[in-house]
Amino acid sequence: MAKQETIFGLHSVLALLKSAPQRVVELRVLKDRQDKRLQQVLKLAQAEQIRIQLQSRASLDKLVEGNHQGVVAIATPGQSFTEDALYAMVESSTAPALILVLDGVTDPHNLGACIRSAEAAGALAVVAPKDNSASLNSTARKIASGAADVVPYITVTNLSRTLKQLQELGVWVYGAAGEAEQALYECDLKGPVALVMGAEGSGLRRLTRENCDYLAKLPMAGSVSSLNVSVAAGVFLFEAVRQRS
Repeated sequence: MAKQETIFGLHSVLALLKSAPQRVVELRVLKDRQDKRLQQVLKLAQAEQIRIQLQSRASLDKLVEGNHQGVVAIATPGQSFTEDALYAMVESSTAPALILVLDGVTDPHNLGACIRSAEAAGALAVVAPKDNSASLNSTARKIASGAADVVPYITVTNLSRTLKQLQELGVWVYGAAGEAEQALYECDLKGPVALVMGAEGSGLRRLTRENCDYLAKLPMAGSVSSLNVSVAAGVFLFEAVRQRS
């Protein structure tokens, strides 16, 4: 029997029912909830003939850690993507590729928020090293609000090698670094780019930094020295969107 995963929260479950309903084995729904938002979820599930179980809040609380908003989907794992798939995406993209790279982001909340921003910005994929990175677990999926079922999250064995391969495909690699001389707003992000964000606190690893074409910083006017990585990723991504529009 295939390994199953739990996906919870209205946005996440609704996005899954729209993008990949065949993955949903069953829905477990709070029996006392009858509002319009949940009815939309139930209508889609019924159209796909998905089994629905009405359960108590205590039963749902035992299934997941976090705010399930009264709905939990039991689903088969989503599609996984390889490094070769990433390169194929870049080569076949009709628009200049926009890729978000996370180097050492270990908090699933930050991962989910980054994936959500990447999907909103139209990014081709989110890339991270297999080691020392957050997994795409139910918490990350909940924070991503459905984006995790739309934008591929690709983990790679050797991030430096992946960045070099992207460069060979014509992708310019920009790393976020507080000590960079160049500000983000001085960078040309209109062509194919990979935006690399480091871990909070330690930033980019040395080899990752050395494999960037450019380093860029966010001008900070206040007393805080840096932003949360998901916030910084959103700023970098939407500066690329602004330039391209």
